Amino acid sequence: MLLIYSRKKGYIPLEILSIEDGKRLKSFRHLLHRNKKIDFIEQFNEKLLVKQDGENLQILDVTNSKITEVSSNEFVTPSAFIFLYEMQLFLTFRNRSVSVWNFRGELVTSFEDHLLWHPDCNTNSIYITSNQDLIISYCKAEPDDPSSEDNACSINISDILTGKCMAKIKAGNLCKQKSSKFLCTPLEALGDITSLYYDEEREEIITGNHQGLIHVWSN
Repeated sequence: MLLIYSRKKGYIPLEILSIEDGKRLKSFRHLLHRNKKIDFIEQFNEKLLVKQDGENLQILDVTNSKITEVSSNEFVTPSAFIFLYEMQLFLTFRNRSVSVWNFRGELVTSFEDHLLWHPDCNTNSIYITSNQDLIISYCKAEPDDPSSEDNACSINISDILTGKCMAKIKAGNLCKQKSSKFLCTPLEALGDITSLYYDEEREEIITGNHQGLIHVWSN
């Protein structure tokens, strides 16, 4: 567990504690650029990610104090992270885009068709499979997609390592379906999703919307 203390003029005091017994494992100071606000400090096992406004991303290995820097032109402060513990990678979310990075500061994946619907990264509508090989998200049609209408939405399933879109539930595939005994048509159910979950055992996507309705999507 990482403890972050009040910032001093040129550094910030940090401590790493054992979650099991609270014992202090390491205490150190991380140097900072003066008069620059801290965008984030994130811990991932023995790695510490530190980013200040307008400065490079620093990836600190707390076991040997080695620092890897990533240019601020390449790594822009994201709105959210998801750490992939099995893969030793992390996802970043910014302006509807998803990227995958490793702890050497290298960009691993940019997704070809995975433009998130929510610009502020609502992680309620994002699901990572237990194997951490697929990401399932509520998405917006790409601007250059001629087959989609304006503001068209979809559920996209993409490979995390390759960025390839493996499958998609989109409006064009649902227009001909009728509501039958349900409260809304499949197209209407797709249009207002606020939460998303994937049942890996049953291979079903479960979504909820603003009306409080739950829908199950399956083959």
